[in-house]
Amino acid sequence: MSGICEGRVVVVTGAGRGLGRAHALAFAAEGARLVVNDLGVRLDGGTPGPESPGTPGTPAARVVAEIRAAGGTAVAHHGDIATPEGAASLVTTALDTYGRLDTLVNNAGFLRDRMLVNLDEDDWDAVLRVHLKGHFLPLRHAAAHWRAETKAGRPPAARIVNTASGAGLLGSVGQAGYSAAKAGIVALTLVAAAELARYGVQVNAIAPAARTRMTERAFATAMAAPATGFDAMAPENVSPLVVWLGSVASDGVTGRVFEAEGGRITVMEGWRPGPTADKGARRSPAEAGETVLELLARAEPPGAVYGA
Repeated sequence: MSGICEGRVVVVTGAGRGLGRAHALAFAAEGARLVVNDLGVRLDGGTPGPESPGTPGTPAARVVAEIRAAGGTAVAHHGDIATPEGAASLVTTALDTYGRLDTLVNNAGFLRDRMLVNLDEDDWDAVLRVHLKGHFLPLRHAAAHWRAETKAGRPPAARIVNTASGAGLLGSVGQAGYSAAKAGIVALTLVAAAELARYGVQVNAIAPAARTRMTERAFATAMAAPATGFDAMAPENVSPLVVWLGSVASDGVTGRVFEAEGGRITVMEGWRPGPTADKGARRSPAEAGETVLELLARAEPPGAVYGA
């Protein structure tokens, strides 16, 4: 195989199904060698069924088999990347198997949707753990390797692609924990891009919309693939952007967030200063309120919260 990722070693977390699987297959089609990570858990992160890690029936093993059947190279990783041990072994698997690591795609996640008044602390913690901590730990371990490579005189052309969400940019009714975690991933992306640039690491994030088991409820009215024509909700539509961001072709692109859905790619511009007023002295509460109302009258209205 040859392509824009020829010879690169790519790790994709949560790659047993949905977007992660599509990313792994797309990277392999462009010549990358893969580490396919997936725990094989249920949608809510619960214990998987009778399949056990290491058997041919695990989601990660099935994706590895697909890649190999197409002539590509891949190995499975079944560790929990939201633990220090699992994240460390993820990077070690790439280094031990291929001798290098070039691209990390953080994609793993699950859902435990509740309205705020019904949201248990355990569910909040679980969602923050797998999404936000599950991004931080692999990123930290990969970054430590790339820093060591740079200090040894072998600066990498490394790439990290994080997975945010429109829920993290605008909020989503019934998804407080998920929205908070995805917003945190955006901030983590910006910080990592600034801190890791000196080590040859570019860090970007995507906010994808596609048909996966995580979006069955959110996209209930648009889930069915059309009988003919372009299937705008197919997860494979998002992967070309991820592959490009994970390749050397994306040189110079870092600290950015992209929405991707169907054939559409949007550069998200984030928080920027809007209308402002400086009195040069302390205001009374009434004056502060007056100023706020005047500024809001000149400001762009916020985007609608998903599901509102």
